[in-house]
Amino acid sequence: MQLRHLRYFVTLARARHFARAAEECGVSQPTLSSGLVALEQEFGRRLIDRDRRFIGLTAHGEAMLPWAQQILGAMGAMTAAVATTPLEGPFTLAAIPAALPLVGRFGAGLLAANPGLVLSVRSATSRTIDQALHALEIDAGITYLDQDPPEGLIAVPLVNEDYRFLTRRGGRFDDRDTIGWDEAVAQDLCLLDETMLYRRILDRRLALRGTIARPRATADSHVALFALVASGAFSAIVPDSYAPLLGGVEWARLLTLDPPEPARRVGLVVLDRDPPLPRAQAALAAARGFMIDGIYQTLPLSI
Repeated sequence: MQLRHLRYFVTLARARHFARAAEECGVSQPTLSSGLVALEQEFGRRLIDRDRRFIGLTAHGEAMLPWAQQILGAMGAMTAAVATTPLEGPFTLAAIPAALPLVGRFGAGLLAANPGLVLSVRSATSRTIDQALHALEIDAGITYLDQDPPEGLIAVPLVNEDYRFLTRRGGRFDDRDTIGWDEAVAQDLCLLDETMLYRRILDRRLALRGTIARPRATADSHVALFALVASGAFSAIVPDSYAPLLGGVEWARLLTLDPPEPARRVGLVVLDRDPPLPRAQAALAAARGFMIDGIYQTLPLSI
């Protein structure tokens, strides 16, 4: 079995487009297609449902995908484990949308200690981060540590997250510093969609207060939410980690929600392996040097 054929297969499953997968693999589309056919012939099963375009994986392809991901990930980890120091090459970090403001400080620390690394940042859901870590597709993730705790990972808390009410300056909230939850929920809201753990946590907290959010718009990124709020037609409830980024934005007005909700821990997660993966060790070192408002805890949390 050719490892490059497995890579073609895994890349196509992610890209869901033959031309994009070929470009990502650095080969021509006919080369990618012939490699996939060779893989199917070797296993004696049709793995990909296709016509003139990619349709999806067959049942056999779906069953094979996690194993192919683990094989490629294990090969990459083995190569990294025997590589000479200092670390070099790509370092892939995935973060939930609520934690994206943290990647700048974390990435700066990581690259300062490991100048041979090249940082690649992805936005992902908490479930995707957990799956990608176990499939060895990413080196580290930044996600919530208090909800849906992942297994087989090592975690380091980075910050405690709070909620803020975001609205456009020039409206009726200009003379306010706080807003109650019932009043906030009654506004025309735009929120992250329900695939995002941040939204599911928010909905659970609102349910405990006996209320429910009925947003008029949803999105899977905070950039989209900010654009909606900037239009003046919507307000939003966002994590306070975005406050430093919005502090100098002319249209943005942030209010504290009263009463405050219990803080949520956000932190770095890496795969717990013996022996430890070198890139995971580098990520943990960067996380342990990450301090915001004294929240950092000195010992990693195994979860």
